[in-house]
Amino acid sequence: MLPDSEEKQADYLSRYMLLCAASGALEGAWWGPLICHREGLVDDGKRPYPALERITHYASIEGGRDDLRVRPALHALRAFAGLIPGARYEGRLNATEGLEVHAFRSATHLIHAAWTINGRAAALADLYSSGDLAQAEFLSRDGVTEAASDASRMLVGESPRYLRWPVSGSACLRPGAALLRDVVIAWHQPGRRHFHFREGNWQGIVIAGSLDEANRLLETIHPDRLLTPSREAALRHARNAIWTLPDPRRPDAKLVVKQPVKMHFHKKLLDRFKPSKGLRSWSGTCELLRHGIGVATPVAWFEWRGDTTLLRNYYVCEHVRADFAVREMLAAFARGEPEFAGVTEDDAYRQLCDYLLRMHGCGIFFRDLSGGNILATKTADGTLSFNLIDTGRIHAFGVPLPMGKRLADMVRICNKLDGRGRDKLMALYMARLGRRFGGWSKLQFPLYDLKVSLKRSLGRQGMKRLKACVRGQ
Repeated sequence: MLPDSEEKQADYLSRYMLLCAASGALEGAWWGPLICHREGLVDDGKRPYPALERITHYASIEGGRDDLRVRPALHALRAFAGLIPGARYEGRLNATEGLEVHAFRSATHLIHAAWTINGRAAALADLYSSGDLAQAEFLSRDGVTEAASDASRMLVGESPRYLRWPVSGSACLRPGAALLRDVVIAWHQPGRRHFHFREGNWQGIVIAGSLDEANRLLETIHPDRLLTPSREAALRHARNAIWTLPDPRRPDAKLVVKQPVKMHFHKKLLDRFKPSKGLRSWSGTCELLRHGIGVATPVAWFEWRGDTTLLRNYYVCEHVRADFAVREMLAAFARGEPEFAGVTEDDAYRQLCDYLLRMHGCGIFFRDLSGGNILATKTADGTLSFNLIDTGRIHAFGVPLPMGKRLADMVRICNKLDGRGRDKLMALYMARLGRRFGGWSKLQFPLYDLKVSLKRSLGRQGMKRLKACVRGQ
């Protein structure tokens, strides 16, 4: 089940009802059961599913009023019912894939309903002229009025948004109105909204609780204010510079900034046709969030449009307060220690497998799954909570990963383990898939070890050591 399944239900209901209205083929439509713990608009708690499904007529309701909980889908249905029934459908306004904008005209208003496919977004400022936005009223999926002053910074996402004008008015989409290119959005983040950023040649997205909070963040993380620190002042300074800044929202918290600072010639050629590194980190993180996989919380992404250096882009996330990196834990087990941070080897492997199996089962191919990129925190009950960092290489698929891609991730996480620990971790992982760790799957690990060894001796790391030796002479 998706982590935001009830919000997804509400999104689906709104889109379903809007498309039913747009079809012109139906006199009426309804959403299955009103009250049910499974797909009802009102949750009545854990109860046996009735032998006869209740759809439109309820002779009785089990339990009391306090047992009932309204789901977001009921609010979404109420908003639709108050806006669309009785209106005349005027057509779909765009032809681009992944974006839907439909026009209706009621007795009192011209209404546009807009949404995107899951995980994508479009900027309202790219869809409408500033004049049309200035005259519009904005309503959320649930019918909540949104501040018109935020219009130029609003995004349209998988959760439908309504725009309306006086019935005598008119509004049209810009030619070529489309999704933000290559941008992935984790739309449903409680208490957090996405604000589009476009200033001069900079573009990006900031996540904040309000526009005021977004502006407060920008006082610290505006791309014109982000100055790359010296090597000594950075957490890391190689191909990418990574450093921390105070979080203006909380005095005891930090933000982490990542910027590419060095790119080899062949990478400049290949990456010219890819999204910027900052955007790749943003989108990879959002893919993990969409599936409920623990990851450092994203705050912003910025890039300079048309940048030929490929270095003028930033990714900003919240600093994760972790107890240790999984690399430290695996190294301890490789040394023969029976436990680490109070967690036994077997229990640590079991919890790590649960996390990785869930990620792979969601179709996430991390592609850089080293122990240093998984941070762990020990919770009060002794269990481990994991968060991923360095998410720029992720590939996301809509189905569980095939074995080849799973193993391509697992050879990296197991690289620091000794043979005994590697066999134990992988036997547990494979058993959960109904497979045995041996033969072809086991062969991938010494092959990866050989690749790492050659890279260290002959690749960039080997060249660095050779240069150091020459300087030492």
